[in-house]
Amino acid sequence: MELKGKLVLILPPVTGQGRNGEWKRQEFVIEQEGSFSRKACISTWGDKVNVDELKTGSMLNVFVDIESREFQSKWYTSLTAWKVEVLEDGSGSQTPSSSQSIEPSPFDPPTQVYREEGSEEEPKDDLPF
Repeated sequence: MELKGKLVLILPPVTGQGRNGEWKRQEFVIEQEGSFSRKACISTWGDKVNVDELKTGSMLNVFVDIESREFQSKWYTSLTAWKVEVLEDGSGSQTPSSSQSIEPSPFDPPTQVYREEGSEEEPKDDLPF
């Protein structure tokens, strides 16, 4: 899933020791634009996203995975970032690292061409078989 918004807060990193070794989690908050602005706290694990390069006030395009888990009959949902694109830095200028082309999501519906019933025109078929 893709979220666009302004970076409003970078939380301090959290580290710990688990049975598989040391782990690191970094969280940040973005505010999505719209008639009712919404804030979302997004986590990154390990070194997937370098939060040190981000500036408060930057416009971001964040690619996240959404997961919900049950613990003692309560459900908890987390947003985990796996890619962050900086659209504008905190000063409002475009950054050279911003990417204009976005990979299509596997969840996007396929593009189909529909023709009206009773139409004389046959759809063009460019398949070799």
